[in-house]
Amino acid sequence: MTVLNSRKMQIAQNLLSIKSTLPEQVTLVAVSKTKPVSDLMQAYDAGQRIFGENKIQEMAEKWEAMPKDIQWQMIGHVQTNKVKFMAPFVNLIHGVDSLKLLQEIDKQAKKNDRIIECLLQMHIAEEETKFGLDEEELNEILSPENLPEMKNIRIVGLMGMATFTDNQSQIKKEFLHLKSIFDKLQKMNTSNCKLETLSMGMSGDYKLAIDCGSTMIRIGSSIFGGRS
Repeated sequence: MTVLNSRKMQIAQNLLSIKSTLPEQVTLVAVSKTKPVSDLMQAYDAGQRIFGENKIQEMAEKWEAMPKDIQWQMIGHVQTNKVKFMAPFVNLIHGVDSLKLLQEIDKQAKKNDRIIECLLQMHIAEEETKFGLDEEELNEILSPENLPEMKNIRIVGLMGMATFTDNQSQIKKEFLHLKSIFDKLQKMNTSNCKLETLSMGMSGDYKLAIDCGSTMIRIGSSIFGGRS
């Protein structure tokens, strides 16, 4: 067996192995950033239809090249001036971390006659480098002054990244904090805001995230291997 065929089989096996352990309510996003289309197609052929990218240009190129039943999710930090490049096709934007960005997504979605689903990214980690909203900024976005104005976005949940640490109790505390915010907002139900998705957990901590209430996990290296 060639090295290439062995790698192809490994991707499919990794994917199916992870999926077999997931509760029914948990959605798996295959984080395919930096990976070639050939790797993504191995996951696609094994049944994966949701892929997450962190660079808009790379995601757009893969969208052009791959089957059109794929849901493309933007999982990285988004610059407002780049939104227009993904607005025609992106299914879900994870990292909405400002009112300005959400307004730009709404504007570009309107130009494309679409409604784009969004997750609001909360800052839950102790690391200063992580992007995300604090609760005051969250309340500003969800205020009656701002939210009803945006007709071409739909806020469907929250996203957060825990501190990069081996301290499991700290990670658990951060995940449970995000879950508590999510639970408090569950009563919101407007035409453009109904929270159903809680995106937290990656290759190293997704099992703990699921235990803490995650309904969407973002897995890259455990499927595709480390960065080449």
